Amino acid sequence: QVQLVESGGGLVQPGGSLRLSCEASGFSLDRFAVGWFRQAPGKEREGVSCVSVGEVITRYADSVKGRFTTSRDNAKNTVWMKMNSLRPEDTAVYYCVPAQDCDRWPRWEGSWGRGTQVTVSS
Repeated sequence: QVQLVESGGGLVQPGGSLRLSCEASGFSLDRFAVGWFRQAPGKEREGVSCVSVGEVITRYADSVKGRFTTSRDNAKNTVWMKMNSLRPEDTAVYYCVPAQDCDRWPRWEGSWGRGTQVTVSS
């Protein structure tokens, strides 16, 4: 019952866009910061973004600044991450994780869900 479910991934050509969704079940996500992480085969998990409660703070990895935007819709108990100008190196499984705040992001110990696959290829 207490879980986050990621969706919205898929196959997209370089330069394209995707919008990922992170939906909470069993708790109110608006009480938590939410971080997005990704992991490609053979690589370490990488922090992508973080949005605080009330969207007071947003943080992004240098590799995605200016291309990705994370936001939240509290009425839908959902956090979004819009990804523009996608590159092949963005290919990974993407996960969302709740936390108290973004202060220690990306050094989080949160549990992973199923994730959603993003593949950027021509």
